[in-house]
Amino acid sequence: MKANVGGFDKIARIGAGVVLVGLAATGTVGVWGWIGLVPLATGLMGWCPAYNLLGMNTCPMKK
Repeated sequence: MKANVGGFDKIARIGAGVVLVGLAATGTVGVWGWIGLVPLATGLMGWCPAYNLLGMNTCPMKK
């Protein structure tokens, strides 16, 4: 698995994931909030399978 999720993208994914999981854990948004585990995991791993399928990459290029 080659990293395909860059800096700002990682921060946004982790932030959104933490917020959604936190809201789901407190019962504010219901069960659907657990979907926040997906962006949280992809942000922490630095790899997104959907980016592979779409041919996207937000990582900075190595010199």
